[in-house]
Amino acid sequence: MLKLKEDLIGLSPVRIFDAASNGGLKDGEMGLVTAKKGLGKTSILVQFGIDSLLKNKHVVHISFDQRSSNVIAWYESILSEIAKKKHVQISDIADDIVRERTILNFNQETFTLPKVVATIKALKEGGVNVSAIVIDGLDLEKTSKEDLEVISSFVKAEKMTAWFSYANEEALLENQLEGSKLELFSQVAHLAATEKQLSMFILKPVNASILLDSKTTLMSK
Repeated sequence: MLKLKEDLIGLSPVRIFDAASNGGLKDGEMGLVTAKKGLGKTSILVQFGIDSLLKNKHVVHISFDQRSSNVIAWYESILSEIAKKKHVQISDIADDIVRERTILNFNQETFTLPKVVATIKALKEGGVNVSAIVIDGLDLEKTSKEDLEVISSFVKAEKMTAWFSYANEEALLENQLEGSKLELFSQVAHLAATEKQLSMFILKPVNASILLDSKTTLMSK
């Protein structure tokens, strides 16, 4: 089982992202994935989440716009597609892979990022060694810089990683978020589709692009 998980780390689509983005997201950093609604942001975040799980990191996946059952289905689908694409049989260890995952659903109208931090602190105090956070569906335009600074400071102090998604059709880095918020993210990527392909454009810290499989949205090359 251990050998298979180690093999899957090498086969993870995130290795493609790491190679294109100066090593990917480091401990203590936050990353941002943007795209227009429905283009594949959740899939990308789940790929990052699965990669952390394969490395035996406890992942807290927080969704502001999907039910837990939908998030679970995303993980099952992406794991299945990774196995199929890489010709690996993982049915026997799929449960083991996602065992270190906590899924939480919040409503932005009543639950702020400082409350997210408080919840993760409570999990850690309860013995859950959280080391990776995924925050999907949060409207960052409605989120204050001060709230983002709270989670940024927490992630840095705890040496975690945190990936966010944000619905935005703009392609340029400076148009992703207002500058004071954008500077809190070490990695920024934008998804865009043309008639022939779906791509992820890395806008920060380097300029690079990755092709995504148009059917599965897996990072492919």
